[in-house]
Amino acid sequence: MKRMDFLKILGMTTLSTSGVISTNLLAQELHSLDEEEFMTPSLFIGHGHPKNAVERTRYTETLSKVGASIKVPKAIIVISAHWLTKGTYVNGAAQPKMIYDYYGFPKEYYEVQYPAPGNPELAREVQQLIKKTEVGWDTEWGFDHGGFIALKSLFPKANIPTFELSIDYNKPFSYHYELAQELKELRKKGVLIIGSGNMTHNLSAINPDEKAQPNDWAMEFDETLKKLLDNHNHKEVININNNRLMNIAHPEPSHFLPLLYALGVSSENDVVTHPYMDWVHGSLSMRCVQFG
Repeated sequence: MKRMDFLKILGMTTLSTSGVISTNLLAQELHSLDEEEFMTPSLFIGHGHPKNAVERTRYTETLSKVGASIKVPKAIIVISAHWLTKGTYVNGAAQPKMIYDYYGFPKEYYEVQYPAPGNPELAREVQQLIKKTEVGWDTEWGFDHGGFIALKSLFPKANIPTFELSIDYNKPFSYHYELAQELKELRKKGVLIIGSGNMTHNLSAINPDEKAQPNDWAMEFDETLKKLLDNHNHKEVININNNRLMNIAHPEPSHFLPLLYALGVSSENDVVTHPYMDWVHGSLSMRCVQFG
């Protein structure tokens, strides 16, 4: 429920003979307002090329506006396509380090900094919240480019406690979605959960021309996912391996898996929006999705 809708209810509610609004009705509406309006959204960010951490583009400007539109989170958890592990781990470093997990780029790409503090206390809470598996403790990881590309544009001041949660690469899609659901309560506590990957990610199909027209299969797969997300069809997203284009759009699923975390902490009450969409190199969808 939006605040304006609630104010209208106050104006239109029938008063009792004593002139007082029904306490039960008011309590119900306040509960609805609390459940829906004060829930921190979740995000899926298409992070793309490392240049998005060093150049100012329509992409970075759009994400900056998205970050500015969200009530400042108390903390941020990032699930990046670039922290793949055997088992699930949470990074509990007090000051996460930079992970430059790419090669052959200009010097400035290795000078990018995102000095946000970690949040060991919340990381411990995440360990306790997740019952589906034992969550390991890590202090060696930090912010890989899937993490810092999204974070630098969304929250450039780097003043919000932030850490990453790893992806157990050997688990089925349902595992990741169900694990994410155990973190849903954190949204009510002001924690922003970000999945960072790409809707389509086939590096072997990259066109050297960055502005090349997208491949037909890429557009079809991206649009299929968009419709499923817009319709809150979580089951079909989890079962997307049944789609004939999945193996083309994602020859391996690392960049798809973060979507399952952003989706898993969402609810049917969340409005699904797509704050950014573009194509690069003909095969990479840069779609970003906001739930709530």
